[in-house]
Amino acid sequence: MRERQWAAMTNPYGDVELTPKSMRAVAHPVRLAILSRLQRHGPSTATALAPLVGASPSVTSWHLRHLAEHGLVRDAEVESDGRQRWWESVGTGFRFAPVEDEAGLDAASLLSRVMFDQADRLPAVWARDEEPLLEPQWRRSAGLSNTSIIATADELDRIESLIEDVLAPYVVRKNSGVSPEGARRVRLLRYVLPSAPQDGS
Repeated sequence: MRERQWAAMTNPYGDVELTPKSMRAVAHPVRLAILSRLQRHGPSTATALAPLVGASPSVTSWHLRHLAEHGLVRDAEVESDGRQRWWESVGTGFRFAPVEDEAGLDAASLLSRVMFDQADRLPAVWARDEEPLLEPQWRRSAGLSNTSIIATADELDRIESLIEDVLAPYVVRKNSGVSPEGARRVRLLRYVLPSAPQDGS
C-alpha cells in the first residue's frame, strides 16, 4: 500500500485515490488490516482473513462489504466450491490528499492516525523476526534511515515525486508476475514529517 498525502499528487503506481468519504471507510483498524492483507497477498475469504485481522468471520465479512461499498474491494474471480465468498482489493495500494475543507482535513487526519498506529509496530516485528535471518548482502541496505532536511512545501512535493518515480518500476513489477532471480519483497516505510510553524514565523 502506498499511503501518500500531499497536495500535488501524482500516481505512477496506479493506486486507488481516496475521497474523504472513502478515507473514513478505511480509517478503521480492522478494515485497514483487511485491505492491507488483500493488497499484499491477493484474494482471500472472510474466514481466512478473520484470525489475521483480529475479528470474527462475520465481523470481517461486514467490514469487507463496507469496503466494497466504497469501491476498495470486489468479488474475486477464483476457482472455489462456491461455499465461501472470495474478495480481492481493487488496487495494489491507495493514496490520498487532504481536501482543503474541514471534513476532508478531518478524514485525512483520522486515516493518518490509524495508519501511523499500524505502521508503528512493523520495525520492531521486522527486527525480531526477519533481521536475524538475513544474509549479509541483504543486511547492507536494511534498517532505519532518519534524515532531516530544510525544504519548502513545493520542494518537498518535488522530492516525494522524484522518489515515487524511482520506485515506480519496482512497484509495478509486483503485478507483472516477472521478477529477477533472487528478488524478494521489500517493505519501504517512509515517514514524511514536516515541522509545525514556529511562533513568529
